[in-house]
Amino acid sequence: MADQESSLPPHTSDSPRDTTAVTAAVVREKGQPFRLEELTLDTRLRPDEVLVKVAAAGVCQTDVHVRNQDLPVPLPVVLGHEGSGIVEAVGSAVTAVAPGDHVVMSYQACGHCRPCLRGHYAYCEHAFPANFGGSRLDGTNALHGGADCDDEEIHGHFFGQSSFATHALATERNVVKVDTDVPLELLGPLGCGLQTGAGAVLNSLEVPAGSSVVVIGTGTVGLAAVMASAVVGANPIIAVDVVPERLALAAEFGATHTINAKEEDTAARIAEITGNGADYVLEITARPEMLTLAVDALAPLGTAALIGGAPAGAQAPVNMNALLGGRTVRGVAQGDSIPQLFIPQLIDLYKAGRFPFDRLVAFYDFGDINQAVTDTQTGAVIKPVLRIGE
Repeated sequence: MADQESSLPPHTSDSPRDTTAVTAAVVREKGQPFRLEELTLDTRLRPDEVLVKVAAAGVCQTDVHVRNQDLPVPLPVVLGHEGSGIVEAVGSAVTAVAPGDHVVMSYQACGHCRPCLRGHYAYCEHAFPANFGGSRLDGTNALHGGADCDDEEIHGHFFGQSSFATHALATERNVVKVDTDVPLELLGPLGCGLQTGAGAVLNSLEVPAGSSVVVIGTGTVGLAAVMASAVVGANPIIAVDVVPERLALAAEFGATHTINAKEEDTAARIAEITGNGADYVLEITARPEMLTLAVDALAPLGTAALIGGAPAGAQAPVNMNALLGGRTVRGVAQGDSIPQLFIPQLIDLYKAGRFPFDRLVAFYDFGDINQAVTDTQTGAVIKPVLRIGE
């Protein structure tokens, strides 16, 4: 039956819809709590689409920023972009996954623009509408209100998945088949935060052994970067934060030095530890003054990578003369990861005990989504994961 349905043409306004009832966490107003609602999902799959029964989804700060409308995503919307689950049906052109496969869902890209054709999917020319537009790139939506309001359109293609729901409609391009011997509910955060931090070290910067690395901000992304720096044999690895517990965790994950920015002069300590500055500084807090510090902390020929997402229009002053020493400043999106290649690598590192990201995770029932958001905002937990499926 799934194969027959997957070959059907896209839904049009004058054709009947095949639908699936879903429970989803909906944001209807700026800054308001998530509300669990019963919706309908159009499951007449397009050729490249994949229907996933969601097992779990990580809660990311980006979800909170969108809920608060720091990023202009249209409302009402179903968020969630670190989903994992089991494939239920595939479109007629899908060959990479099949019903029954375990998958992680990652970011979306068009696949056809110049950056995509060069393998730089994270820098897709259509990255913002593909991930934050709240619909497919053609402007259509598969999510609608429940039985009493079937005509209400709900924006439901956030990052090509909207995985704060019992089912998600993804595409072949943004699903990654994973082995079944690792708990599926654990894997969702690999699709965004973890691949961003680890990928910045392993893919974007290609940090060689023996290089000095500074990581400013030790949340999910920063701790993933610390783990990856330890994997490649960087030394020293310096973690900067204001939360002692997170700095202690960074030390357990391989940081050779920690700096509490509330208690110490960060720039002076980095200079003291490195001697002539750091080879690589990863700035994850998105605070303008920290990007300034990141550039100032570089050794000649060093690179500062901006990874944190700053509010629209944010600017940071940079010492222009410092750049004449061969120093580089670059932005990093999604750790320059091709998820289908990189996520299995991270899982292999996890199995080998070299990327223990499970220690960052705290699980919540789906109905406790607002508590999970509160806990991530207060720093009570590092990576909340919602258990959604059975």
